[in-house]
Amino acid sequence: MPRVACAFWISAPGHGEIRTVDLPDPADDEVLVRTVCSGVSRGTETLVFRGGVPESQHTVMRAPFQEGAFPAPVKYGYLNVGVVEEGPPDLLGRSVFSLYPHQTHFVVPASAVTPVPDTVPAERAVLAGTVETAVNALWDAAPLVGDRIAVVGAGMVGSSVAAVLARFPGVRVQLVDADPARAATATALGVDFALPADALGDCDLVVHASATDEGLTRSLELLAPEGTVIELSWYGDRQVSLPLGEAFHSRRLVVRSSQVGMVSPARPRRTFADRLAVALDLLADPAFDALITGESAFEDLPTLLPKLASGDLPALCHRIRYGPADG
Repeated sequence: MPRVACAFWISAPGHGEIRTVDLPDPADDEVLVRTVCSGVSRGTETLVFRGGVPESQHTVMRAPFQEGAFPAPVKYGYLNVGVVEEGPPDLLGRSVFSLYPHQTHFVVPASAVTPVPDTVPAERAVLAGTVETAVNALWDAAPLVGDRIAVVGAGMVGSSVAAVLARFPGVRVQLVDADPARAATATALGVDFALPADALGDCDLVVHASATDEGLTRSLELLAPEGTVIELSWYGDRQVSLPLGEAFHSRRLVVRSSQVGMVSPARPRRTFADRLAVALDLLADPAFDALITGESAFEDLPTLLPKLASGDLPALCHRIRYGPADG
């Protein structure tokens, strides 16, 4: 009898369902993983759930273990922590992170899982993919000691960037968001908070992650002459309005994209595995727990995703738990 797992699929834009899938026996170089928890990255995953991936980006936006195709049906996700139940002796019984969608059990190459350090609880390790994005962005940005930095947008990615910057020596870091409730997140991460109108200017660097025209415009306003905005927001199929008149040219401002799909060219000797290892090491800090703002059972995903996508359920990272009876 084949082994059966359960997986979450987007059956149509705005609709999801739990499906069963037969699992193969793992080969000698593969592992069978039982998922302990996964994470919903509210920005990208809810955009995928709504069917908002532009056709031109269907290939670029594929997750490593995605099945199906955009807009639907598609199995999508990339924040998964589980336990190796079958595989090489050095991995057997280990807690591992992988870029696998929401599924109770799965079989992947052993090279596709990364052991979670003993200093990092599995429940926090679901943040590894997002903290990896922050690491890559800061490799691109290359902040210097003494820099004045703003992070505009206190969502999951922006807050991760702020959390990493809080450990930089001698920098002034301010987390900026239109939602005053995000002040509590900033406090937990150890950084200053400001509403957009109150944010400190004369910044050498602004990291933008609000995914709004207003946030990007405010990011430019906060820059010192010759300052740089690192753009981390992904807008999907939305058009963005940006004021490039007025003093944009005379102040010699820079807007630069950063995307986690490739390792920053500023670190040519680093691999994807190196970057993920840095992210997992950073997650030994319990301050990152502030980025997990809710938890639901795996079986609730079909009703949970519409609430996250509509904003009825505000969240940074929403953690999905898997009970022993799942699958």
